[in-house]
Amino acid sequence: MIPNECIEVQTSPLDRASVPAWFAEVVMIARHLATKGLFEAFAQQVRLVRGRFGSYEPIDFLALLIGYAISGERTLADFFERVEPFEAAFMALFGRRCLPHRSSLSRFLAAVDRPCLEAFRTLFEQQTFAQGWTAETIGGIFDRQGRRSLVFDVDATRQAARQRALPCDPTLPAAKRRLDAVCAPGYRGRKRGEVVRTRTTALQMHTRQWVGTYAGQGNGDYRGELASALRAITAYLKHFAFPPEMALIRLDGAYGDATVVAQLLLAGTPSVPRWRGYLLLEHPQIQRVLAHAPTASMTRMNSGVVVELFEGGWLELGEDLSPVRVIVARHPAPPPGKDIPVGKRVGEWVYELFITTLDAEGFLVEDVLDLYQGRGAFEAVLADEDVEEDPDRWCSYTECGQELWQIACQWVWNLRLSLGQTMQGVQVREIEWAPPKEAPAVFVAEGPSPQEYGPWQWAAAFGRATGRFGAEDARVARGREAALPSRGQPVVERSARVRMPLRKLAVYLAYQTGCQPCLCESSVWHQEPKGIEPVALVRSVVSCLHPHLCLLSASRSCSDRSGGWMWLGEHFAAPG
Repeated sequence: MIPNECIEVQTSPLDRASVPAWFAEVVMIARHLATKGLFEAFAQQVRLVRGRFGSYEPIDFLALLIGYAISGERTLADFFERVEPFEAAFMALFGRRCLPHRSSLSRFLAAVDRPCLEAFRTLFEQQTFAQGWTAETIGGIFDRQGRRSLVFDVDATRQAARQRALPCDPTLPAAKRRLDAVCAPGYRGRKRGEVVRTRTTALQMHTRQWVGTYAGQGNGDYRGELASALRAITAYLKHFAFPPEMALIRLDGAYGDATVVAQLLLAGTPSVPRWRGYLLLEHPQIQRVLAHAPTASMTRMNSGVVVELFEGGWLELGEDLSPVRVIVARHPAPPPGKDIPVGKRVGEWVYELFITTLDAEGFLVEDVLDLYQGRGAFEAVLADEDVEEDPDRWCSYTECGQELWQIACQWVWNLRLSLGQTMQGVQVREIEWAPPKEAPAVFVAEGPSPQEYGPWQWAAAFGRATGRFGAEDARVARGREAALPSRGQPVVERSARVRMPLRKLAVYLAYQTGCQPCLCESSVWHQEPKGIEPVALVRSVVSCLHPHLCLLSASRSCSDRSGGWMWLGEHFAAPG
């Protein structure tokens, strides 16, 4: 070093740790929580039958979880290593004296039970939903009739876990995995691992506030978790004196079945899920609509593919269910052999189905598709959450303890949003997303007309039946319920006649004794002699429709906090 009188160097044999960069944010959030009286509320409402974690109280471990979520440290060991030199100052921010050991935190999370978890969740909903927000600043979307809605996204994210291979020997004791309480085999979502845990999250899209998180082993209980999310969304709306009808929930194809639709209709919340029951394409009303020109067309901005949209009208998807509006989207199918990630290939087209309870006067078909495709912004929020907090990292090997940690992460996220909103004084922006446009005709069924079925058709072979005895080898005999092969002698007797929604299905199965001398025996039997492949006849419903005209629709607009992401219309652009 070059000598300089202006520089004075001091050394010491003692270690002097640097203050972590995230410590200042812990100070601000802890002071805010103390000012709002949340430490007292937590001590009174969140109670736990104490396990073996010394003289500590639950508030001590809440301080650790909040600090861990703010810090962004990769592991608990790294967090404790950074905070240990400043443990007295850190705990003093929360009105406590001693920093619990890492093993004490593990015992606390292992002792968390369901009542303790739900009490913490209730406190989270009471303190973070409306804090720093008003009915005007939380944003919304306005349809073409000027009605306001708040958009919520409900979707699942997954965390896979690796497991070592264990020897299998009857002389060895049964294996016991550490993650058995939180994980189970299931869909891993292209993540490496043998077991998985699914976490369903609910997000208010205009402010990016988390509304709730609900987790389960394996694929989870998607219906139960959706019911919990609906309760949290209703509680969110009550904070601003809004009815449940103001919520507009977007769901992907995992929730596109009749049971979920019944659940949503019972809750009274409008929704836009993608329907996964492609048998609906065979409904005569949908077939009649597809025979006409498309209602509208849109162009995917990322690929340039033109998507044709059809207004399918209102249909009853099941008994005792209110009618829902069906929208069909189709685009040209890729070359044969190329996988289709979403949709069903029918001939030269790939079809997607969407259902909603939104009326056509407020949302045109292109408006509904814009609204659904805006779910892509939800993926961006999940990506930011992984960068800032990574709540899916393992903090506990118990179900309630891991979920308590994830709620604490969402609490910190919402605190950052509300404090930033208060500090910056962000103004609400208003955007017109679509100009006024005349709504097209909608086809509706006139009254409950009797169902009429079309001619019988042989069902195509698929799966293991491909290349074996099939429709091309059979014909129906006149005067009796039987089918005869076009080659060989055995008679194929009818085994069942099943009536399905929109279809009648007749199944034919041959006697094994009659197929023994048949020359096509190798194509009839399985590779393992379990029986003969059945063949089936199918006939579909046909009916008549009448057009129903709509009136001129006004423009569609959205209000959002300034600086927020454009979540609507970012995947599609109208042609011209």
